[in-house]
Amino acid sequence: MALNLAMLGPPGAGKGTQAERYARDRRIPKISTGDILREAVQAGTPIGLQVKAVMDRGELVSDDVIIGIVKECLDRADTAAGFILDGFPRTVPQAQALDGLMNGRSPLIVIDIEVPETELVRRLSSRLVCSRCASNATTPEESASLKCARCGGSLVQRTDDNETVVRERLAVYTTRTKPLLDYYRLRPTFRSVNGAQSPEGVAAELAGAVDAAADAVGARR
Repeated sequence: MALNLAMLGPPGAGKGTQAERYARDRRIPKISTGDILREAVQAGTPIGLQVKAVMDRGELVSDDVIIGIVKECLDRADTAAGFILDGFPRTVPQAQALDGLMNGRSPLIVIDIEVPETELVRRLSSRLVCSRCASNATTPEESASLKCARCGGSLVQRTDDNETVVRERLAVYTTRTKPLLDYYRLRPTFRSVNGAQSPEGVAAELAGAVDAAADAVGARR
């Protein structure tokens, strides 16, 4: 059966890093709505111009726009064997729409990465990203050099990673995204993992949680 996975968690929890690592290990595509939107902003596309001001304020892009992006991605042939959603769903209406998009597919496994707010503020306020390819700096050495290890671009702070906007993003998460946990919590495919540990520790706990959830519904690959 296909392995379909959605990563939940607040900004700075490490969803992107863990999703990319897991997707590479399992050889399934990662769909990051944040990456798609940032690339659109950088390219100056119509949708990029539409959402730039919203993202700079730390607010969430409208459900209709995000659902449309995800539907387009899930219609691709390479998602038939499974996928990982990074950054979607973020609201209950998005989750309800995703349930509809999952009709005819293997069950959706939902993993929530938990990290205390003080640690999230520290991580996000010090995070650097590539101005060219938008990749996060992943090592202290890379951050110190201010050069992206992937493409050589300059590392900068994201406009939505200053402390004021970070706290606004976390407030938005608390009011609009945490209800997702109530929406998914009673499903046999829902699991939480501790994100306040080393990336390797999170990866190991995540792999075990996904396998346990897959076993619960007979979806192990």
